Amino acid sequence: MARYTGPTCKLARREQVDLGLKRRGDFKSITEKCRFEKLPGQKVASRRPRVTVFGRLLREKQKLRRTYGVMEKQFRRHFTEASRRQGSTGINLLQILESRLDNVVYRMGFGSTRAESRQLVSHNAIEVNNKRVNIASYEVKPGDVVQVREKSQTQERVIFSLDIAERIGFPPWIEVDVGNFKGIYKNLPDREDITDDINETLVIGYYSK
Repeated sequence: MARYTGPTCKLARREQVDLGLKRRGDFKSITEKCRFEKLPGQKVASRRPRVTVFGRLLREKQKLRRTYGVMEKQFRRHFTEASRRQGSTGINLLQILESRLDNVVYRMGFGSTRAESRQLVSHNAIEVNNKRVNIASYEVKPGDVVQVREKSQTQERVIFSLDIAERIGFPPWIEVDVGNFKGIYKNLPDREDITDDINETLVIGYYSK
């Protein structure tokens, strides 16, 4: 599947928010690394275009899609599945995105970014319930055990990322055994546990147009 391979700062500047695309543990903040504000001498548009209602809906959808590193076609499939399930479509969508294997690997600290975690999955470095899984969009279920394969546990990037993640702390819906490079996806995250930077209602509004 196609992936965005351009500069990540370009995406962060476009959405004016940290999309989690930079490596965890960097000393500089996202605004310092990506320079959200114009530097002296840079050209600034004479006037900003008026943001329409549709424009606001589009920006929120793009922000959510880019945060999780999902391409448009697959993101729409996730939305279709979320709307088919019982309950709030917005919360269902966030839970589906959080349950993707590449995201779970990232949350457990095995990869320092979602892109790096996706690479670990595609390179056969991850097992789910003792079975190798190399599909990034694989949906992890509550109670599933996710671990780094034994021969991949010596990779410096995995050790570094796990060390940083342990210092930062893990989400409440995940339990990680750092010493054994293993974690349990305990339950689906509650809405209040997921980032407040996303307004899923606007995403629903976009696809309702």
